[in-house]
Amino acid sequence: MARYESVLITGASSGIGAALATACAHPGARLHLSGRDRARLEAVATACRMAGALVTATVLDVTDAADVEVWVRGAGPIDLVIANAGMGAGVDGGGPEPPAQVRAIFATNLDGVLNTVLPALEVMEAQALGSDGVRGRIAVVSSIAAFVAAPGAPSYCASKAAVDAFTVATAPSAVRVGVRLTSVCPGYVRTAMTADNPFPMPGLMDAPRAAGLILRGIAAGRARIVFPWWMGLAARLAGLLPPRLLAAAMSCQRGKPPLRADATPSH
Repeated sequence: MARYESVLITGASSGIGAALATACAHPGARLHLSGRDRARLEAVATACRMAGALVTATVLDVTDAADVEVWVRGAGPIDLVIANAGMGAGVDGGGPEPPAQVRAIFATNLDGVLNTVLPALEVMEAQALGSDGVRGRIAVVSSIAAFVAAPGAPSYCASKAAVDAFTVATAPSAVRVGVRLTSVCPGYVRTAMTADNPFPMPGLMDAPRAAGLILRGIAAGRARIVFPWWMGLAARLAGLLPPRLLAAAMSCQRGKPPLRADATPSH
């Protein structure tokens, strides 16, 4: 697996982000980790330091564009940026998704990604080319949910579809300036975000395994990583159904739980 000397990860305090941070930790590596839960973030930072990495842990809200830009630009040369911070919630029966929940999900899953990726692109464009001809790599954690407009999680699906489309569509122009972009579309991963899902989760995997798949795909220069592949295919096919048929097919499945008042971005 590729070893990066300087890595920046949002949403690093739990789940996929914590697993990615741990996987990237090695003697001499510089890790810039952010999250909203100070205690959990420090626990991840401590584990990475024990592996020999030099870690800067920053409590940060990715929806604050100015703070995120200062953090990204202050990290110095960066080999890899992973925009991982995300929020998941849905509707479990009843009426439409509450407006406050819709805005919170888009603010984190879409604006939070752009707040991270846009300054990172500018920083990397100014960096020298590496021995592999790449100035830097940026990965955005989307979801297989990006491929299907599931009625049980409208804003989650839509926000993930937006960042996936942005990343894949931007990747060709980014390559021309020496930056590799990757959209990461995982299925169900065992994290705090999925712990309360009231429905079966086929293909559920642990976060360290997901982190390994993600890092291998990034190193290979893939514009999109989808796993498990068969879930990605199933979601693609479901997404081709007319809206009425899709709603009927998914009517027997409960939606994701609504957003809790104390929820924080996590993956």
